[in-house]
Amino acid sequence: MKLLGVRHHGPGSARAVTRALAEARPRVVLIEGPADADALVPLVAHPRMRAPVALLAHVVDEPGRSAFWPFAEFSPEWAALTWALAHGAEARFIDLPAAHTLASPPETAPTAVRVDPLRALAGAAGYDDPERWWEDVVEHRGTGDPFAAVEEAMGAVRAAHDDQEDPRDAVREAHMRLHARAAVKEFGEDGVAVVCGAWHVPALRRRTTLAADRALLKGLPKARAELTWVPWTYRRLARAGGYGAGIESPGWYGHLFSAPDRPVERWMTKVARLLRDEDRIVSPAHVIEAVRLADTLAALRGRPLAGLGEATDAVRAVLCEGSDVPLALVWDRLVVGDVMGEVPDEAPAVPLRRDLEREQRRLRLRPEAAERETDLDLRGDTDAARSRLLHRLRLLGVDWGTPLETRGATGTFRETWRLRWEPELAVRIAEAGGWGTTVQAAATAKARADAAAARTLAEVTALAEHCLLAGLSDALPAVMRALADRAALDTDVGHLAQALPALVRALRYGDVRGTDTGALAEVAAGLALRICVGLPAACTGLDTDAAGELRDHVDAVHGAVALLVEGTGKEGTGKEGTGGDLGARWRGVLRTLAERDSVAAVIRGRAARLLLDGGDAGPEEAARWMGLALSPGTAPRQAADWVEGFVGGGAGGGLLLVHDERLLAIVDTWLTGVSEEAFVDVLPLLRRTFAAFDAGVRRALGEVVRRGSAAGAGTRVTGFAEELDAVRAEAVVPVVRLLLGTREGAG
Repeated sequence: MKLLGVRHHGPGSARAVTRALAEARPRVVLIEGPADADALVPLVAHPRMRAPVALLAHVVDEPGRSAFWPFAEFSPEWAALTWALAHGAEARFIDLPAAHTLASPPETAPTAVRVDPLRALAGAAGYDDPERWWEDVVEHRGTGDPFAAVEEAMGAVRAAHDDQEDPRDAVREAHMRLHARAAVKEFGEDGVAVVCGAWHVPALRRRTTLAADRALLKGLPKARAELTWVPWTYRRLARAGGYGAGIESPGWYGHLFSAPDRPVERWMTKVARLLRDEDRIVSPAHVIEAVRLADTLAALRGRPLAGLGEATDAVRAVLCEGSDVPLALVWDRLVVGDVMGEVPDEAPAVPLRRDLEREQRRLRLRPEAAERETDLDLRGDTDAARSRLLHRLRLLGVDWGTPLETRGATGTFRETWRLRWEPELAVRIAEAGGWGTTVQAAATAKARADAAAARTLAEVTALAEHCLLAGLSDALPAVMRALADRAALDTDVGHLAQALPALVRALRYGDVRGTDTGALAEVAAGLALRICVGLPAACTGLDTDAAGELRDHVDAVHGAVALLVEGTGKEGTGKEGTGGDLGARWRGVLRTLAERDSVAAVIRGRAARLLLDGGDAGPEEAARWMGLALSPGTAPRQAADWVEGFVGGGAGGGLLLVHDERLLAIVDTWLTGVSEEAFVDVLPLLRRTFAAFDAGVRRALGEVVRRGSAAGAGTRVTGFAEELDAVRAEAVVPVVRLLLGTREGAG
């Protein structure tokens, strides 16, 4: 029996395994992997099977309990599988079955070996980097058989650290020995080859009794597990991706495996192509110099060939001109890489995954490992269907896409998504398979269940919005019933104010998607009226934090009411005049908030500002409110809060003060009259308020104050003056004529 001890995902090991198998020509190849996955081995030879892929095992009744066994094209185990299938030999997995592995409760799951064998061997050889040691002794060997030396080295490490081994290794190795004995009995000693991690070779070579191995396996817990192949990615092979047996540079290892001759030259060519695609100037002379530098560094460091360290140093110095910014791109795109594997349709899968794959093909929305952004125009049938699919998957917990703020559009007919397919999504799909056999049916069932389980009004309104985005019209009745029940029972104005904007957004989404939202409009109008009734009382007796939070709710409700009024006006939903009545009632609430002294100052200031912006209060009335709020009898802290509400929050208050020097004069007079002790107290709030203004606005305000215009604003108003200042208007006429391209005196 030939034992081939390898490093998982090592290209040198993969080439050595292929050479060893070609020389020994065994009748059966035993491979470290879950023994209950043997039925999936023939799929490795399928024309559409392309590594990297992984064996996925999950418990049938609990899909979240799962495990992966990844393989890349440079994995020795994958090389053994492909060689066996290509040469008529049997290939079998011999590790502990997934049914046993997944049956272990989380607290007793296998723990990692405390000793890192590669680090121990590298340290003994005088290396401070185990990756560099492995490259020198294995990856850079052109030919030869490293297995005997690796087995001897691992035997020495295990002997020195026998008290630090994972207790589950003994169970796994007993299972491997049982399969090896059975294969030797069936095919003979010379007809068996074993490919496994080098750490296990000394244990498989050890002489043990059949009874002892069976005793270790007796009584192991077992779960009903399903296994299949799923696509994997280089990024998930990397240690940074969280895979326990991962490697730092899967892209580099893939390159070494696919380019055994002149690997450094070919690597520098890849890097140059990537950098040129990013509009960086890289010439053939750069590539030649980078190769020379990498070879020189390898010679100076006593290495047989240039490795990743030398190649990276050369790329940084020559191709990146010493900058780590383009080097980070090279590391992400090439050293790690975005390669994603492919699995044929014949692989077992839950019905939900099959339906998702059909939808992906129909909508030409291919899953990719690389992160990319895509813009969807919801006025088109294809993009609208893509949007519905992505929203349904998000509701099911399959976060393939993340919605982003749409660039360059403020309407509801465009969406921007960031897409990246992660292998773990296969587990999420298996978990979601319990809700239904298609994406639409599963999302509908999940929405109904979430509506029944929701505890707060905000949860239900968010769910209603999600159902409209996902086009789940069959789930809306259940969601609407839950929404009506929660809205009727919830008397907290803050909760109602938090829920209303989501409902109004849902109405707009329904408009653009052609969904009937009549029931939703009635609930939204009812919520708005209840807010109008309860808001004035809710705005009294608040501390600073609560007042700031409710001020934000007032802003959100103001925008929601405007959209709701616009929608009822356009669509004619609800009773005649409902939209106008609601708008008038809301304006009345804002006036009550602006004039009632018991209301928190920051909310009074914001209500005054909203009325001024909407034309429901004139500049004279706004100046009167400001004068009262900033009068000497008002506590400085309350006055500062009023200013924060009136001009803060990114509502363009800075420009208002620039263009209405009357209001600026009131603020200026109040501020200059604040006592020194009180000024220290209100300064942080004022700095926060004015720091939110754009730099240009702050400069303009400073210029107005510097020239003293604010002090004399009682006689000269630049913003809302009742009469036109002809002299000042005439001064801009030449500039306007120049912009319009008209001549002097030409109309």
